[in-house]
Amino acid sequence: MTQQTTEVVTDVREYIVERFLFGQGGETLSNDASFLEEGIVDSTGVLEIVMFLEQRFGIKIKDDELVPDNLDSVSKVASFVVRKLK
Repeated sequence: MTQQTTEVVTDVREYIVERFLFGQGGETLSNDASFLEEGIVDSTGVLEIVMFLEQRFGIKIKDDELVPDNLDSVSKVASFVVRKLK
C-alpha cells in the first residue's frame, strides 16, 4: 500500500467512524466491510461520503461512478480516490 493510499484509508476511516458510527466501534470496522450490508451507510449516507471526498480530496465524482465497487467499503473508497487523484 502506498503512502497516499494509507493516508486516504486513514481519512476515510476517521470520517466513517465519526459521522456514521458516532465515534464507536472504529477498532472493529474492517476496511473491507460493506457499508450497505453492515447497515453502516444508507443511500443518503453515500451522498454524504461523496461530498466529503469531493471536498477533502478535491475530486469530482460523476453520477456513473456512484456504484458499490467504488463506494461500499473503506478499501473500495480509498482505491477509488487514489485512482481519481492520478
